[in-house]
Amino acid sequence: MSSSPAPGPRAALPALLLGVPAVLFALITWQVVAEGPLLRADERVSRALLRPDGLSGFLADLGNVPVAVPVLAAALAYAAFRARAAGTGRWWLPSAAGALLMALVPAVVVPLKELTDRPGTPVTPGTGFYPSGHAATAAVAYGAAALLLLPWLRAAARRTVVLSGAALTLGTGFGLVRHGYHWLLDVVASWCLCAVLLTGLALLLGRRQDPGPHRPRGRPTTGR
Repeated sequence: MSSSPAPGPRAALPALLLGVPAVLFALITWQVVAEGPLLRADERVSRALLRPDGLSGFLADLGNVPVAVPVLAAALAYAAFRARAAGTGRWWLPSAAGALLMALVPAVVVPLKELTDRPGTPVTPGTGFYPSGHAATAAVAYGAAALLLLPWLRAAARRTVVLSGAALTLGTGFGLVRHGYHWLLDVVASWCLCAVLLTGLALLLGRRQDPGPHRPRGRPTTGR
């Protein structure tokens, strides 16, 4: 009997992108619930980073629903329009998946906030700050928008979209911690959670891509 070949690096990458952030999220959540040493270190680091100012407030606001969700909505509409124009079967599916992913954010984050009931920073007293809803909203909105737009863009535009999405996500997280809206681990945990969600969306979109009708007609998707 011949043994099955070992999976290559490309096959192992999705497992890493799903498994590593999921394990990190579980570890952070355990430390928050147990009030472990990682939590105390997080509070020391977050207090050292705390410097509320206008810039940090502006960056934190990038995670507001009225700011982030319209960006995703525009990407959903554009991706659906291009897919339908290209004659793609079930052209609506990628955009529907992106919208569902955004809807999952409050469905997952709100129960976790109630379960962990983590106190806020000295700037924002109260409880229910873990994980960060603003960080999750930004990560999913800007990340999903980038994933949906990539198949319809040239190479240079793809790089711009990916870097812009990453910058908006990281900027939002920095603003949330810097302004004192969240502890650092609140934001990092949201990023871990959203990494799992976005990897799932990327896998779905990747399975739908082929060199045929999914590509824009009369215009290559790669360029110099």
